[in-house]
Amino acid sequence: MELPVACALTEAEMRERREMILDPLRRAALDVSPLPDGSAYRFEATSEILAQLARLVDLERQCCAFLTFRIIVEAGRQAICLEITGPPEANAVIADFFGS
Repeated sequence: MELPVACALTEAEMRERREMILDPLRRAALDVSPLPDGSAYRFEATSEILAQLARLVDLERQCCAFLTFRIIVEAGRQAICLEITGPPEANAVIADFFGS
């Protein structure tokens, strides 16, 4: 089943989400790598970043059901990775998260 590529947030809600969650995480991103169907973002391996990413994923899965999120925490103190993927028409939405 294909889900429509549409965000359920109003413009005001999206502005608040950007200011409170996306912008701080955007500044914290170490780098971004392209994936065939999205992007992978790396962050410092801290408990605070992990909690912020989990909160972001929980909020975004509710308004952007067409996206797939994977938080990858590897052994040791390696960077935490957030993969965001979706259908080809979602590439602009994904790139807008933290930049690409």
